[in-house]
Amino acid sequence: MNFPTDYIDKIICGNCLDVMKQMPDNSIDLAVTSPPYNLKNSTGNGMSENTKTGKWAGNPLQKGYSHFDDCMPHDKYAKWQNDCLREMYRLIKDDGVIFYNHKWRVQAGLLQDRQDILDDLPVRQIIIWKRKGGINFNPGYFLPTYEVIYMIPKKKFKLNPKANAVGDVWEFSQEMNNPHPAPYPVELIDRIIKSTKAQIIFDPFMGSGTTAVAAIKNKRNYIGIEISPEYCQMAEERIIKFISKKE
Repeated sequence: MNFPTDYIDKIICGNCLDVMKQMPDNSIDLAVTSPPYNLKNSTGNGMSENTKTGKWAGNPLQKGYSHFDDCMPHDKYAKWQNDCLREMYRLIKDDGVIFYNHKWRVQAGLLQDRQDILDDLPVRQIIIWKRKGGINFNPGYFLPTYEVIYMIPKKKFKLNPKANAVGDVWEFSQEMNNPHPAPYPVELIDRIIKSTKAQIIFDPFMGSGTTAVAAIKNKRNYIGIEISPEYCQMAEERIIKFISKKE
């Protein structure tokens, strides 16, 4: 594949690490993504492979992701995600930035705040995404109602003028009318893109195409990677539908 011809405004079906390693340094302006959360690797009484009853029964995530194991050993999962972030960091330009959405969890009675994933990456800010609702199976702590977005910039990154007046707690409802098991709202990505000058928007876990739709909405280019052929087709169809509505 040749960059940028075979990448710009395309969703590439494949393993994100393999594809990213084929892309040149300093080739994207903004990486914004939300990876699988490894939710089935649960030490509590939440979702697991054997959950047949209760609040998780029938939830789309109970079936897991297409073409992905969401029950990896934690050490393996953390290393994989760190490897992904380091590749993203290599790809962003000197004034580029990563917005990395993840979720703090309690495992074995202790908080996972994702420091083992972030390691020594240069996190500048943590943004709180306040969403409505949630599920809590454990009487040992309060219901989690937010996720976190790590801003990981290169040194020359700056927000657009006046974007720095926006607070660091964002309230957006989860997207409900989406067949993907874990979509996030277009409005969330829209805010991130509008806050930057980024022209090439990259998402290595494209899923149902939310990042691409937000990029098109803001007249920017996108590059997506998705391991699931099913989700690639879902995203392509969603993009075509969105473009046809705009026209």
